[in-house]
Amino acid sequence: MSATQPVNTALLTDHYELTMLQAALQSGTAHRRCVFELFGRRLPDGRRYGVVGGIGRALDAVAAFRFGDAELADLRARSVVDDPTLDWLADYRFNGDIWGYAEGEAYFPGSPLMVVESSFAEGVLLETVLLSILNHDSAIASAASRMTAAADGRPCIEMGSRRTQEWSAVAAARAAYIAGFAATSNLEAGRRWGVPTTGTAAHAFTLLHDTEEEAFAAQVAALGTNTTLLVDTYDVPKAVETAIKVAGPGLGAVRLDSGDLLVQAREVRAQLDSLGATGTKIVVTSDLDEFAIAALAAGPVDSYGVGTSLVTGSGAPTVGLVYKLVAHEAADGSMLSVAKASKDKKSVGGRKYAMRRRSASGVAQAEVLGIGEPPANDGDDRELLVPLITAGERVYDATLQDARERHEASRAELPPTAMQMSRGEPCIPTVYEGA
Repeated sequence: MSATQPVNTALLTDHYELTMLQAALQSGTAHRRCVFELFGRRLPDGRRYGVVGGIGRALDAVAAFRFGDAELADLRARSVVDDPTLDWLADYRFNGDIWGYAEGEAYFPGSPLMVVESSFAEGVLLETVLLSILNHDSAIASAASRMTAAADGRPCIEMGSRRTQEWSAVAAARAAYIAGFAATSNLEAGRRWGVPTTGTAAHAFTLLHDTEEEAFAAQVAALGTNTTLLVDTYDVPKAVETAIKVAGPGLGAVRLDSGDLLVQAREVRAQLDSLGATGTKIVVTSDLDEFAIAALAAGPVDSYGVGTSLVTGSGAPTVGLVYKLVAHEAADGSMLSVAKASKDKKSVGGRKYAMRRRSASGVAQAEVLGIGEPPANDGDDRELLVPLITAGERVYDATLQDARERHEASRAELPPTAMQMSRGEPCIPTVYEGA
């Protein structure tokens, strides 16, 4: 799914992944067949569903997970692991299988977003890089989905690059697009991922000119009358009047970035209509989140620009995904289920198979997880796990548009409670079946 090959990702991991590898190589357990699962024990507080983001980026990272000369030299210089372990790492290639939820899919507590089947040595090294990508991108996609649901068809624009780390901004724009955002302000996201980009002018452009009229005239001369003029630098009613004077009633849009947006949108809409600019749209920005977007639904707002809240997950900057060993090969060659029993961190052992149980009319009723074998499908249900990597080769080739369509279809089958902004439990329960 990426436009460019990522840099080597082998050191995007934690120190203890390699020390575990060294110990397992020495004890003879490194090559036991194992099953790891990546899942969340719960959704962020108050959320009704989550959205899977980052699958394509994670698979790119697995492909680039190689210990080259530079990486090996660094590990040797810092005595991270011993020489036999370094020799093993020099030949590292992931040759196992990975199953997972399609990018854009809704998920719930316990959903196995990724199932990694490989030797212990191959699988354990991927924990940190997979979690870092999926925790971030799923947080953004989940927040973005709530925002686009609240917008109810009105376009949302991602514009949070200056509120997060520079490369996180690129990933955030990608994740937001999957969850229904129409465009981004980030040019690198446009180049790398093909996300549509948009932008016009900030307050600095107005302040640069001697008068607001001169600023508007310069912008229209350069960008055409279909541009968006920012009208809250000084006085909004005067700016709207000036905007239509300069651009005419065919002006594309005006943008509001401060104040009581609902009140101002209604006043500006009335003013635009009185000036004959009935087709001029109103864009609102200024620290929006899903709750502000929902509140603005009653107003004449045509699109929303969202920044800080989106790229920080709107209160949930990570979705708490974990990566756990759930089964390994026993001495007799059979697979033995294993699970943590720690207080508040219990896990369910055994390889999972996931299915979305649906009513005859196609409405989701439960997340059903079969342990050891797939749960029974009554014909209305939908299997969720798809092959991502088979025998070390990537087989998942979904495009960003595919992920976007998957999200739209997945969200559409959720019950109405999923769209509620109030705090509550997941909109469907998670049910375990099998041993």
